[in-house]
Amino acid sequence: MEKKIGFIGGGAMAEAILSGAVSKQVLAAENIFVSDHKEERCRFLQDSYGVQAAVGAEGFVSEADILVLAIKPQVAAKAMAEVQGKLKRDAVLVSIVAGLTIDSIREFFPEQKIIRVMPNTPLSVGEGMSAYALSSNTCADDAEAVRVILSSCGQAVEVKEYMLDAVTGLSGSGPAYGFLMIDALSDGGVAAGLPRATATLLAAQTLYGAAKMVLESGKHPDVLRDQVTSPAGTTIAGVRVMEQQGVRGALIDAVLAAAERSAELGRK
Repeated sequence: MEKKIGFIGGGAMAEAILSGAVSKQVLAAENIFVSDHKEERCRFLQDSYGVQAAVGAEGFVSEADILVLAIKPQVAAKAMAEVQGKLKRDAVLVSIVAGLTIDSIREFFPEQKIIRVMPNTPLSVGEGMSAYALSSNTCADDAEAVRVILSSCGQAVEVKEYMLDAVTGLSGSGPAYGFLMIDALSDGGVAAGLPRATATLLAAQTLYGAAKMVLESGKHPDVLRDQVTSPAGTTIAGVRVMEQQGVRGALIDAVLAAAERSAELGRK
């Protein structure tokens, strides 16, 4: 892809995206520019990925085809004010800032094409899930370019902006639910007599494998569960306990609570 992409902020999410784009040869390293307030971080990104990184975005903002806001919410307004009026007219502004709506970005960039993204932390290992919403003036080619970039470190799906709070509650916060389940399954393995390292490996790989079966088979999770649940067998005995303890309901409620909290933060 012959596009220049700039990142305002060089944290973990920005690193995950640019590293995926470079490793999958979606973007050339020399066409990736990063601004971060720490010189040490800039040197690390340059040395690790061959991108151009510096304190301050003055050198690349006006040349970027895609500009990514990858900063903390509390400094977003200041960062947008600093680059206001400096982007190319046809540049796409991509925000991965939690809670920052398209309308809020419009206050600084009234004519710019805007794409709002909710990624999650597994981007850092190339297995992220990103959902993105488009402003009304974003064209299909620009949306596809951003989708390809995000897909270089996982999967990406387009949604309506009003859905992003639900996305936050599910995939944004979801890795924490997964870690909790892995830890609990590992504890169960230890309780049953396994060494801790073995139990954690079994738990993590089992959930990873189950997720991969859902994604690659296209089958409903209930169908796959039935395939491993024999009459009067071990699996149904475990599933019965989980249903009695309300595990399914707890996970549903967790997603709803996180989504509601996301909506609250977006209104502040």
